[in-house]
Amino acid sequence: MVMFWHTLSFRQVGGSQCQVCHSWPTQPVCEACVSQFAQPCHRCSTCALPLSDGLTQCGACLTNPHALDVCLTAVGYAFPWVHLISAFKFQDNTALAHSFAQLMRATPWVEPALEAADMVLPVPLSNQRLQERGYNQSLLLARALHPKKARADLLWRIKDTPAQHTLGRKQRLSILSHAFAVDPLKVTVLQGARLILVDDVMTTGASLYESARVLKAAGVAQITALVIARTE
Repeated sequence: MVMFWHTLSFRQVGGSQCQVCHSWPTQPVCEACVSQFAQPCHRCSTCALPLSDGLTQCGACLTNPHALDVCLTAVGYAFPWVHLISAFKFQDNTALAHSFAQLMRATPWVEPALEAADMVLPVPLSNQRLQERGYNQSLLLARALHPKKARADLLWRIKDTPAQHTLGRKQRLSILSHAFAVDPLKVTVLQGARLILVDDVMTTGASLYESARVLKAAGVAQITALVIARTE
């Protein structure tokens, strides 16, 4: 998947400060920092791992296909995005959702994918995790990306699991089995639908793969995963 980066311009807001270089007035992440730290990268079309030029899919996706049809990421999981995502996810810095959404929209193929999608679904949190955190960061992203298409009532997290960052790859893949379900009263809404599935960070892909598997089993026709950052 050849990557051509769009020019991204954040509107200035008086009194705001860039959380990376601390210049102001600007958005939470200024245009100069986006240009410096969001460089294009050729990636696998279905898992978004960095890939050699000329290839479209990595060996893992070819050998073990999953339910995602397309996977798009705005950036790699590196400085300064690691710290900004942590602040967004764990420190109640929810204002970053709009800046991240702008960054994601500037990623090649995201705008046409959003336009073609019938719905934008966040990867859900369990009730316990939602009560602890107070918000689902993926839902905030979905609403910032496309408020009219965002739906949080179709895909459920029915099993609470340990925090993903505390687990290894094999543990993540196995522990999320049967962790998601579709609302049985709304299955007809998903029949033949084209979806954007939103999450903040993709590491092993376990949450996205299992969510996509459940959605495809419910009759969804096409799923594009969209994340802020992909570990590399």
